[in-house]
Amino acid sequence: MTDSKAETRGVRVEVLAQYSEERSDPAHDLWFFLYKIRITNQGDETVQLKKRHWVITDATGKVEEVRGPGVVGEQPVLEPGQSFEYTSGCPLGTPFGSMRGTYDMVTATGKRFDAEIAEFHMREPGAIH
Repeated sequence: MTDSKAETRGVRVEVLAQYSEERSDPAHDLWFFLYKIRITNQGDETVQLKKRHWVITDATGKVEEVRGPGVVGEQPVLEPGQSFEYTSGCPLGTPFGSMRGTYDMVTATGKRFDAEIAEFHMREPGAIH
């Protein structure tokens, strides 16, 4: 199921990406990809996701960085053993590219750390890469 998986200080981030044909318009250089993320707290202390930072690279090597609070309008709190899942999307101007990033996490005791989101690839089926 997983296109990428990373674990940082007990926080596991798994990603599954897929091409969205119905939201894409290749004739106008628009390829749209959906990605589903599961964040699981495998540690022994409660954590909260505060911010996200994405590095998006298209097939030409163009890099775009996106930063913002939370994910899909939420800043989920995860107690040990809990998971949070969400789906979001990414438009690209090329038929393939990649994403990677971090979540700014804070523990119940106020310690901050970056949970890694391992690089995953987005590719239109049939695109030559």
